[in-house]
Amino acid sequence: MTTNSYHPETIALHGGNYRKDETTNSVAVPIYQTTSYQFDNQLHASNLFSLKELGNIYTRIMNPTNAVLEERMAQLEGGIAGLAVSSGQAASALAIQNLCQAGDNIVSSTDLYGGTWNQFANTFKQLGIEVRFADPSDPTNFSKLTDSKTRGYYAETLPNPKLNVFPIEEVANIGKENGIPLIVDNTAAPITCKPIEHGASIVVYSLTKWIGGHGSSIGGMIIDSGKFNWTEFPERQPLYNTPDPSYWGWVLGKVVPEALGANLTYIVRARFVLLRDLGSSLSPTNSFNIIQGLETLPLRFKKHQENAALVAKFLKEHQSVNKVIYPGFQDGINKKRTEKYLSDGFGPLVGFELKDGLEAGKKFIDSLKLLYHVANIGDARSLAIHPASTTHSQLSPEDQIRSGVTPGYIRLSVGIENIEDILNDIDQALKVSSKSVKSVA
Repeated sequence: MTTNSYHPETIALHGGNYRKDETTNSVAVPIYQTTSYQFDNQLHASNLFSLKELGNIYTRIMNPTNAVLEERMAQLEGGIAGLAVSSGQAASALAIQNLCQAGDNIVSSTDLYGGTWNQFANTFKQLGIEVRFADPSDPTNFSKLTDSKTRGYYAETLPNPKLNVFPIEEVANIGKENGIPLIVDNTAAPITCKPIEHGASIVVYSLTKWIGGHGSSIGGMIIDSGKFNWTEFPERQPLYNTPDPSYWGWVLGKVVPEALGANLTYIVRARFVLLRDLGSSLSPTNSFNIIQGLETLPLRFKKHQENAALVAKFLKEHQSVNKVIYPGFQDGINKKRTEKYLSDGFGPLVGFELKDGLEAGKKFIDSLKLLYHVANIGDARSLAIHPASTTHSQLSPEDQIRSGVTPGYIRLSVGIENIEDILNDIDQALKVSSKSVKSVA
């Protein structure tokens, strides 16, 4: 099956190099719960280890269950190959470490999930990799922060909590002029946005969210577009244009395409250097669970978006709400970007600011009866959280504001329950929080 053979609804069910298990004729993808694989002979083993051919070596590096998930996700995104890893955080970390070494930097959008911000601002700093933060409202800010040590750009398609759609094509074009790939986290916009079509070179996902969709398994994915020229600017991408000590001093940017007949350079290095050495592997059982979610993603995501639109409308008209943050309500340049990059709906996330601020936000959360209070998004269930006291609490007050978190901000991940039940729960929690704050005052 080629990438463009079928629509997303069909790829989600049939994508990847799998029709049935050849031994048992099983239609469902089996859980290949194994650590190791029997080699055909010594030549076969030697070819695998020397990258002359691709195949199974050890489950820390690859697994047949994971392979179906990787192929299916790559097909959905229009990429050449995917790499499944243990979490979305592992995906973002490996995606950048596959470009940078100590002394290098990337330029990232300021509009990020709080955990990613902390990973970039603190953990990468300890590794000697600098992350410079650019306000994406003006794409040229990425160019202004670029120097000779800049190896990549990073962004989220639909960043929470701001929910301002990122200018993918504009920043990707800036990068291509300078030999810099754009990495896009597309977690919050599966199906509705295809970053590779707009110029992104690499796409990452937290599979934990809408892809898995049931809050049962953690996983991440890196997808290589296969379209970035890693040897066009040798000085810009030294990891691909200088001898690699992991593989006999090979220059991977030249050797990999020649050996495998395709531009798999980036994803091959991610798998056979970083995943091999750092070991952030996705378990085949989690991969199996995520495949089950992926198969119904198009149906679920449509319902998520329908419910979110109705929740946003309800909140916009509610007297306790000061502001609703929702892509469908954007104006100006943000509206244009939403229309350009989100092809079929405005996503399942809705944010809102309560008029009564911090205490009202906390009371709202504690008053919910149906919606779950969890640090996650993308479940089939509706979820709510108060970022200032949880997911973004490690950020300074200034950085919280830069990332879009105000004291009274609430983030909703709208699920697929009956819309009347969702709205009734939100309404009663708003009434309780407003009454409680007024009685204290």
